[in-house]
Parts: sequence; C-alpha cells; structure tokens
Amino acid sequence: MAPSEVHYGDYLQLDKILHTQFPESVKHNSPSHDETLFIIIHQTYELWFKQILHEVNSVLEIMQKPSVNDNSPELQTIVHRLSRVVTILKVLVHQIDIMETMTPMDFLDFRDMLRPASGFQSWQFKIIEAKLGLKFANRHGQDYYTSQLRQEQIDLIKKVEQEKSFIELLNAWLERMPFFAQDDNWKNFNSFAITKNEKSGLPVFWQEYKQIYINGLADGEKDNRQYFDLIFEDNDSDPDRRLSPEACRAALFIMLYRGYPILQLPFQLLNNLLEIDEQLSTWRYRHMNMVHRMIGTRIGTGGSSGKDYLRSALDKHYIFKEIAQLTSFLIERKKLPQLSHEMEKRLGFVQ
Repeated sequence: MAPSEVHYGDYLQLDKILHTQFPESVKHNSPSHDETLFIIIHQTYELWFKQILHEVNSVLEIMQKPSVNDNSPELQTIVHRLSRVVTILKVLVHQIDIMETMTPMDFLDFRDMLRPASGFQSWQFKIIEAKLGLKFANRHGQDYYTSQLRQEQIDLIKKVEQEKSFIELLNAWLERMPFFAQDDNWKNFNSFAITKNEKSGLPVFWQEYKQIYINGLADGEKDNRQYFDLIFEDNDSDPDRRLSPEACRAALFIMLYRGYPILQLPFQLLNNLLEIDEQLSTWRYRHMNMVHRMIGTRIGTGGSSGKDYLRSALDKHYIFKEIAQLTSFLIERKKLPQLSHEMEKRLGFVQ
C-alpha cells in the first residue's frame, strides 16, 4: 500500500496553530495591535520549552542507565542534546529583542485585561528547572511558587521533584569516574595511588595538588585554603550541596586534563551545563530589565513584586553553581602534576 502524500500545512497542523491567538483586547471591543505579538511570543516560548523538555528527558533516560560508557555514542548523544538546549536558550534570550519593540504605552493598552495571568504560571518552565536540579528548598519565593497554578499542574511538578534530577545523576556519574575507582590496577600509577595518610582523607594526588594550589595563592586569597577542604574533602560542611567531594574532585580533574581524548566529551558535558546556567541567568536578567522598562516598580499581573522578585530569583536560581565554583581551584598548565605513562595510556594518549 503506497504511503499517503503529506501536505506541509497538514503536517504542521497550521489550521490549529494559526487560529490560537485570541486577544483579550478584541473581546473587550478595544483592539490593541501589539497584543498579537505578545501572545505569539509567549506561545513560541512554550513550544521551545516543550522541545527543551524533549531533549532533557532523553538525556535523563540515558543517565539513569546502570552504566554510561564515557567513551561511547551515548555520551556523545548527551553532549549533543545539551548543546541543543544551550542553543535554544540563546534563541529565547534573543526573543526579548522582539518583545522590546513593544513600548510601555503599547503594553498598557491591554495589560490590565490579562490579570491574573502571568508568565509565572508557566508550569513547563518550572518542570525544566526541577528536572535539571532546582528543587523547592532552593527556590526564591516558595510561598508564591505554585500558588498561581492549577492543581493538576502542581501535582505534575511535585511528581517531577520526587524523581532523580539531572544534577543528582551527574553526581553519581562523576563519583564513579574511572581514575578514582578503588581498583588495585590504579595503585601503581605514581601520584594516583589511593593511599591516604593519617592527616588527610584525600588521595595522594589531591594532597599534592592542594599544596601546589595553595603555594600559588595571592595574599588576598588565603581563605581559599579552607574552601579547598570544604569542597573537596568535607562531606558535612553544607547539607544543601548537590555534588559530593568525590564528584567535585572528578569534575576538577576533567577540567584540568581535558586535553586527553577520553576526557574531551566529559569536559564538553560540564561546559554545556555552565552554558545552560549562564543562558538561564541571562534570560532572567533580560526579563527583569524588560519588566522594569515596561511597568517600573508596579506589581506583576500575577501578583508578584515584579522586578524585585525577578532580581532575587536571578541571584538564587543557579543550578550548576558548584561546577562553576571549581574554576577557583584551577592551576596553570605548567604546574599540573605529570601523569604517569599508565594513566596517559588509560586516558587515550598512548597506544
């Protein structure tokens, strides 16, 4: 049986999509030209949110497997799809440029007709944040977080927050990176011996690295000595931390030795996560400034404090900040400990 012909409009369901803009100003017999732009921009955001969820869900599915091969198409797929998320987020930031072609007076033509509708009611965006790792306990404005949503949307978000988030799966993946495995085959790899002395719980390599790092600190950076222990050794320093000391050491090692073939994809993965946080932060910042430009100090249509709420969320809602802070502990390439021949071979540099 021959396949039926596919028509462009039918495939894209254009009859539905192009007839889903119903301006409130028209319903009130006071048509506002710019309300159509306002609707289409936000509908486009939600479509892109759907695509981001599609990508993130596929990545979570791979990360939830008992074992992810660090030198396999699976890891390449994760990196590729996270890169796509980054690119989509960049598009979302640039869409604000289009929104800002609307002036404050244009917005006032229909703004009061929208109450209490608000972008804060975007349950898809909240799910994206939760799936990546932003949980309720770390949110700004917890009392307001789900107050404007319908019960079915609240139930869906709460269900997602009970599942393993990406950052939790990332922590487990980093903790079992092979160069820190408790494996007898690694005990003879020079400074990568897992032997620990009586004064420190750190493996020998990290004891040596810590000393090189401390020796390179400027006078005004001496407090970083204690931060090193808190991040890379102390499990009890911060109950809110999402990456364990073992995971932080693995992530730092990836950053330091990313030139080795087997570490290139892991480094790209970590870099994509920093890009995601950066683009989300940029989007919040642009959104905050746009709101200030449009409504000044007035409250949002959904009842939030407007610009003040957005500023506080911008400061608090970093998901991968523990990865970002690792750059404070990098050292110059020329000071990096020389890896053993066996380690270089394991990392793919020597045949």
